[in-house]
Amino acid sequence: MARKERYLVGLDVGTSKVAALVGELVDAQNLDVVGLGVAESKGIRRGVVVNLEAAVESIKKAIEEAELMAGVEIDSVYLGLSGPHVKGFNSRGVVAVAGKNREINREDVRRAIDAAKAVALPSGRDILHVLPQDFVVDEQDGIGDPVGMTGARLEVNVHIVTASTSSVQNIVACVNRAGVSVADTVLEHLGASEAVLTSDEKELGVTLVDIGGGTTDVAIFERGSLWHTGVIAIGGDHFTNDIAVGLRTPVPEAEKVKRKCGCAMSAMVDDEETIEVASVGGRRPRVMARRILAEILQPRAEEVFNLVWDEIRRAGYEKSLNSGVVLTGGGALLDGMAEVAEQIFDLPIRRGCPMDLGGLVDHINSPVFATAAGLLRYGQRTLANDAVRAGAIGWFAGRVRGLFKEFF
Repeated sequence: MARKERYLVGLDVGTSKVAALVGELVDAQNLDVVGLGVAESKGIRRGVVVNLEAAVESIKKAIEEAELMAGVEIDSVYLGLSGPHVKGFNSRGVVAVAGKNREINREDVRRAIDAAKAVALPSGRDILHVLPQDFVVDEQDGIGDPVGMTGARLEVNVHIVTASTSSVQNIVACVNRAGVSVADTVLEHLGASEAVLTSDEKELGVTLVDIGGGTTDVAIFERGSLWHTGVIAIGGDHFTNDIAVGLRTPVPEAEKVKRKCGCAMSAMVDDEETIEVASVGGRRPRVMARRILAEILQPRAEEVFNLVWDEIRRAGYEKSLNSGVVLTGGGALLDGMAEVAEQIFDLPIRRGCPMDLGGLVDHINSPVFATAAGLLRYGQRTLANDAVRAGAIGWFAGRVRGLFKEFF
């Protein structure tokens, strides 16, 4: 493997931060994180570019920091995409099996997936992912891989993710102007799930709730596949704004207070605990009860989780989540979030941090880096699949060459 090909880069361009992670491929299964760059996000709001120059500078800063730490030059990245413009829906494709003896091959699977994604999309929208869920062969459902089976009719259920063409083009343009190309655009829910969910959880039924700065992403998995995606337009910045208004303090100070003293459940806070809060207009800082801060944060946390629960119910999965709910993203770090979620969902709750990575694991062992770490995992899996396909083509080409040598 060439030196350059050993490295993958995950780029998470969020509302509050831009994170770039450099991963080194140790072998087919193992990945070491060797570089990390984080910059304050400017010019991006809820996954959409609102100031191109500011966004380019933020991306450039994060990439340069990651390059310096890793000691390698970054030329392409796996880019995470999210925001209210991202929409997902389920579709089904049906084809007749055309092969000899009615044996299903890869071409039949590809035709079935093509039939499933042949849907009319509104203008200005592009397909981001077509994710197969399961296959049906002659009314026998729940099949993971039908290749080699025999049947006359093949059906596939897929989850299709679409995004606004202009929003995607704008964020890709920012990355290109920062001096790197985009190897692939990846739904952030999908990226985060690669890093924080176990295969058992995906099999039994689990909801991933990724609480970012501007949005909360929801992804529902069951039987090992993604069945529902949603984006709720509330994130950590709304908590910060509530503090700024409620305590009459500047927004940067409100962010500091939230990170240092915030708790989303007032019952967890002692009556005697106090905090110091900066005032606006040069007035002296004030000392107040920490419980007041918790009473500002709790209603917003309850609102977020109630909207997530509405999304789960609308999708019809409220009784299927046997593994519960996994919270990730920067918003999951707030004390009391897991306890509020437990009250509303009445399901097992845990915080999700990146798993099964080597290298700088101490630096990225936080829900904040779930998406960037998951983008590395996604890139690794994509390369592995490409290598398998290339190997199969190479083997076939070798067989053809061998036959030609025999006959000529």
